Amino acid sequence: MKRSQVVGIGVLAALLLLAVTSCAAGPSRVPTANPAGFWLGLWHGLILPITFIVSLFNDAVGVYDIHNNGHWYDFGFLIGVSATFSGGAGSSSAAARRSRRTG
Repeated sequence: MKRSQVVGIGVLAALLLLAVTSCAAGPSRVPTANPAGFWLGLWHGLILPITFIVSLFNDAVGVYDIHNNGHWYDFGFLIGVSATFSGGAGSSSAAARRSRRTG
């Protein structure tokens, strides 16, 4: 791999990390007219592992936005967490086992 490719991948990874952590759920913010809804709950669930690690070192970062619209935020958060921790690894290994049996 060329040095320029390694640098490019490093810059891309740093930008991705910055983008993900900048959207983390924060501390209890001042109530606004727009509480966090389903889509923000989904996003917070998807980035939970990164947000959790950041929250260990930074008290200003929380993993759950307490100013939300209730059950829809919770539902989105649950779907995001489920997608993050279940992933597609189990299904791909099941497909690999099936192909080994038939092949």
